[in-house]
Amino acid sequence: MYWLSRQRLPRKAGMAASLGTAVHASVEDLLNLDISGRPDAESGWLPKEGERLLKLRWDEEKAIFDATPRRPKWKEDKWNEAIRNQRGAVMMLLDHVGVQSLEQEQITAALWRRIQKLTIAVEGELKTADGRLMGRLDLLMGDVNDAGELVGWLVADLKTGRIPEGKLKTDVNRQLRMYRDILLANNPNAPTVRTEGWYTQNASKWAAQGENVLEAAYAAWQETVPTPLPMKPTIGDASCGGFCDWKAWCPHWWNWRNDNGTLHREDFSDAVVLLQDYDANTGSAVLELCEPADVNGRAMPTGNRQSARFSDRGKEALEEVLATGHQGPIYLGSIMTQSRAWKIGHWCDVLPWNPLPDGVEYHRKQ
Repeated sequence: MYWLSRQRLPRKAGMAASLGTAVHASVEDLLNLDISGRPDAESGWLPKEGERLLKLRWDEEKAIFDATPRRPKWKEDKWNEAIRNQRGAVMMLLDHVGVQSLEQEQITAALWRRIQKLTIAVEGELKTADGRLMGRLDLLMGDVNDAGELVGWLVADLKTGRIPEGKLKTDVNRQLRMYRDILLANNPNAPTVRTEGWYTQNASKWAAQGENVLEAAYAAWQETVPTPLPMKPTIGDASCGGFCDWKAWCPHWWNWRNDNGTLHREDFSDAVVLLQDYDANTGSAVLELCEPADVNGRAMPTGNRQSARFSDRGKEALEEVLATGHQGPIYLGSIMTQSRAWKIGHWCDVLPWNPLPDGVEYHRKQ
């Protein structure tokens, strides 16, 4: 998966990622907002400004999303979720300055300026001196004592995803500690640094604690420098059986499914097919199922035919593939196979089947 992700293959847009990016950017905009002209006591302005800035970022992300060939359907009904996440971020910023249970309509310009004053960096790039390890922190906030004196730094990472159950996931904990440790490596005279994941869905904060991870991160970097030859695959249910953005270029999941008898057997299946018939008016199609002919993923027709229906973005994607003149095997991802006719909708990938076999050198275009 990692090796394929570094081969400049077309990436897939996702609604959750776009929503998260819009929320992150709008919070950044709020923190950078020039409110010098607002009287200290003025309130009621922040929710309106927040929604205005979020809408700008929302439309920005939607334009990027719609321009991405690999995409599902944009969900306008997620707008209210985006607003909730932005408000959750604002609640945590209030909490950072010791203010709880305050309606956002009551936030004054003076209070927001206080938050802005404690904001050391927004969307700051982190990079080790040798350039090997890098990250991008969402917020670097100042920690102050009761006397208003700076006593530490807080690395806060906004998370719009699923709320932790009991503790941070191992990979998230490790990610946040790497931000902390790069910051400390670059700033040997830094004050105490702590790190938290800020989950905007319910405005909860989760501390990331543990030993320094830079040595392990450097070891991982050394192991994951992309090579011209594909890296050795890890084949099995945890990888080939689950979600993977790169199946249209990987022969291993397909051989694994075929060998263990689970090819085309689940409610949401991936398949390699030949398009035998297609009605552009209705989206109805007849597919011929294929099986792998060899370890490199060469497609072998089976003679087994399956009716299908392409709709929404799935139909558009098929027609974009056909418009290129492609006549060979097609990869279909996450097909709904419960009904007699398979359903290929907006949630599906429809791509030319183009596996990259092992043992061949691939040189990325710079």
